[in-house]
Amino acid sequence: MQNNDPQSPGAAPAQATPDATSGAELEALQARVAELEASNAELRETVLREKAEIENQRRRLHRDLEQARRFANEKLLNELLPVYDGLESGLAVESADVASMREGISLTLKSLLKVAENNGMSQVDPLGLPLDPERHHAVSMVEAPGQAPGTVVSVLQKGYVLNDRLLRPALVAVARD
Repeated sequence: MQNNDPQSPGAAPAQATPDATSGAELEALQARVAELEASNAELRETVLREKAEIENQRRRLHRDLEQARRFANEKLLNELLPVYDGLESGLAVESADVASMREGISLTLKSLLKVAENNGMSQVDPLGLPLDPERHHAVSMVEAPGQAPGTVVSVLQKGYVLNDRLLRPALVAVARD
């Protein structure tokens, strides 16, 4: 009698038992998995180190920015100290005539203006120039024979510019039309 049943014990299928090639493939795959796991662990470690380095750089940058904010005026204030000293010593003198007091104040003002110029500030003194509404604020119009209409004939208060940005416009009187 012939047995056609594929599950019969007498007929052994061709791949029912693992042979030497499938064992080698299994070992190769296991070695590849171990290699990939090691590579993955190494990459994970690198990512963690890089993340920590970025966090440290962020903290350093934040600290440096805070220091820069706190001490941004240090240079300016160091330059102002001689002006401060000059004013203090001028006030300490009790027996001075008006001329010497005026000279001391003039020198102190020159010193202060020099500090301002060193830090990018300049005066707007438009006397004799045409009115510039961007830099001047006309507070009055006056009769000024010999002056062209719209010309600044007197400066009531000087204006100031910091690195080409207007801090305060000059208050001026302008010649009438």
